[in-house]
Amino acid sequence: MAKIKVIATISSEFGISSELLEELDVIDLQLAVDTNLFIDPLLLPLSKHEEMSVGAATAYEQRFEFIVKLLAASKVQGDVAWRKAEKLFNFSEVSWTCLGYSSSVRGAGFGPELSAATLKTASEIVNLGITDIDFFMGLSLLEEGIGPDRISDMTTNIIIKNLADFTVRVNSILNIPAKKFLVEGCEVSLPVNPYSQEPLVFVPRDIVRDLPIATDWSDIARVSRENEEYREKVSGGIGKIWSTMTKKKKSELKESALKSKEAFEQVLELLHEVPKKPYDFEADTNGESFWIRLLDVAHKYPVVGGLPASPSTIDEAKELVAKIINQFQELIENKGIWKELWTDDEKPRKEKAAQRLFFSIAYSYCKANNLDITPEADSGNGPVDFKFSKGFDVRIVVEIKLSTNTSLVRGYTSQLEIYKKAEDTVEGVYLIIDVGGIGNKYGDIQRLKREAIEQGAHTSAVYLVDGNRKESASKR
Repeated sequence: MAKIKVIATISSEFGISSELLEELDVIDLQLAVDTNLFIDPLLLPLSKHEEMSVGAATAYEQRFEFIVKLLAASKVQGDVAWRKAEKLFNFSEVSWTCLGYSSSVRGAGFGPELSAATLKTASEIVNLGITDIDFFMGLSLLEEGIGPDRISDMTTNIIIKNLADFTVRVNSILNIPAKKFLVEGCEVSLPVNPYSQEPLVFVPRDIVRDLPIATDWSDIARVSRENEEYREKVSGGIGKIWSTMTKKKKSELKESALKSKEAFEQVLELLHEVPKKPYDFEADTNGESFWIRLLDVAHKYPVVGGLPASPSTIDEAKELVAKIINQFQELIENKGIWKELWTDDEKPRKEKAAQRLFFSIAYSYCKANNLDITPEADSGNGPVDFKFSKGFDVRIVVEIKLSTNTSLVRGYTSQLEIYKKAEDTVEGVYLIIDVGGIGNKYGDIQRLKREAIEQGAHTSAVYLVDGNRKESASKR
């Protein structure tokens, strides 16, 4: 979760209902920070929008078919054909779509060194006799430094005119004030992102995933477990490396894949087996959008007795943080907000979704009480989930874990303490949300806390929130 300082989306900033955006199949993007979704080129031909299924899919296909022909014609690196291919393989950072993992709305892009290394690998693949342009998606498997942001930026560079066409059509309905920008040499009237002063380009919901297919190792492993035929394919040489990729370096797969045409074709075959499904915004397992709908929950359920005034001491800040956490607990356990921790198929959303749910509730209270809240504050030892602060002396870090987390106990005994040191504070909160499978873990944490207190240590506060599914009142 990036460092969200301001919560602003297309719907909230321009006064548009989220239902209308959903009807138009437009992502309700965050405008001040990236939304963690990525354009997947393999989804373009399947889009319901002609700008994508025809325009964007054709642009993507033609670009890489031309690059393949140029690489095949090149006799030596640096000749005319190579330089033309290099020019076509120049992908800058893209911020207009507000997608990615950045803490702002800046894209990742390809630098000169990464472009050169990737093009060299592409040339080796072409020399094997591979002409299927989907191998460019597979480059993320082979090259260090190529991940979701860069695959998405690569695709966005190629289809930006088509995204602009989609935006113009949709905005003829939304009527957001627009101004003219140059897009591939043509003037196009696009809305302006007030937080970057750059063009705002709408993105259809049906062309994005939480990760592009080629880097979604968990999805590949899941498919291989569920599909016997696919599992047999994964059992072979490259497949073994692929299925255990979390423990392998990309260089090992690259070396195996580039041994022969047949070897690389297995990579392509595995790539094509993964279901081409866009991110499910209804289930919203990762919590990319549901939490934004809950930003007014604090106004619907004000804290009984109110909140302490703007804190000036650490004790006052601790009181305010405790009040916010207690209110969060009240909303989850007694006001039905527990439902937001679960998908429609009765599975708990990911831990990040729980963190964002807490943020959406805490944000309103902090704004009203002049207390800074920084999601994923990072001081060099990995990101703590939240840091509440006012100035330098008033700092409290909060770590949120689901009960299903296998590192639940270790998170309290070591991870939180490291974060406290990194943020120059002795004050920490460990917030556990029980969605099942907690077993003895909570008891172990309480025991360790007691032992630490007996030894004179300053311990972090521990909260347990019951987020389990509940029957309706009539059944209880």
